[in-house]
Amino acid sequence: MVKKHKTDQVEWKQVWSFKNLLLISVGSGLAVLAMKGFMIPNKFMDGGITGISILLHEIFHINISFLVIILNILFIYLGYKRIGKTFAVQTSIAVILLSVGLLFIDINPITHDKLLIAIFGGILMGTGVGLVIRGGGVIDGAEVIAVFTGRRTGFSNSEIIMLINTIIFAVAASQFGIETAMYSIITYFTATKATDYVVDGIEEFTAMNIISAQQEEIKSFLVNELGKGITVYKGERGYLPGSFDIKSDCEIIVTIVTRLEIKQIEEGIREIDPKAFVYIQSIKEASGGILKAKAHAK
Repeated sequence: MVKKHKTDQVEWKQVWSFKNLLLISVGSGLAVLAMKGFMIPNKFMDGGITGISILLHEIFHINISFLVIILNILFIYLGYKRIGKTFAVQTSIAVILLSVGLLFIDINPITHDKLLIAIFGGILMGTGVGLVIRGGGVIDGAEVIAVFTGRRTGFSNSEIIMLINTIIFAVAASQFGIETAMYSIITYFTATKATDYVVDGIEEFTAMNIISAQQEEIKSFLVNELGKGITVYKGERGYLPGSFDIKSDCEIIVTIVTRLEIKQIEEGIREIDPKAFVYIQSIKEASGGILKAKAHAK
């Protein structure tokens, strides 16, 4: 009998996991340090919602904690519709922690050297974002909006994110000067590389390959519960040291996911078969087929 893994319910065990809460808390704290200790005092932008928040804060003098909450509400909703309630709850926790930290924690500018700000501010910001992703959420909605709009616009996720950030840096150049905008681009580039490093270099789209004795349950979980498309290859397993002659037929299940979905899927597979062999391959781009989980009807 297939064990149910309902994505329309909050997995509270996953939400209140000490490891996930620690990753989200530390990640949000590093983001606060990057923003208040490096970026905001020097009008340096990052990409995505963080960059938009700093930009609006500097131009209109709106409280940045308020901006972080308001601008992320839409993306939390989109994340709930496209990824699931658990993701939305974990993202809400991360955004609230970031907003509270920005509101109540005072940090004197650590340095005024522009290159150091760009590099270390980016590293801290990217590391914080990466840790939150590993904890199951995000603190920047740019990736969520890219996942949501990619199929509708015909542009790839990376192209949508690039468009958003181009607008941010263009406005920054007009408001604060081309030099500040150029250093902000370095900050964003550094943050992006740090994020990729923290999440093990996983690209935007990832191929998950699964070999399990519970193959039918896993196929049902991926297709019927998560709405994912799968491809099944016929193979052989065995050929182990000391028992080279022992082998058996198996199926290799392959599905394409975004990096925001990897943790949820891995945990679901482990619940079905703790001994399942899962390996992940980074891919630069993917199109066609079923790449995103369908929104579940209420």
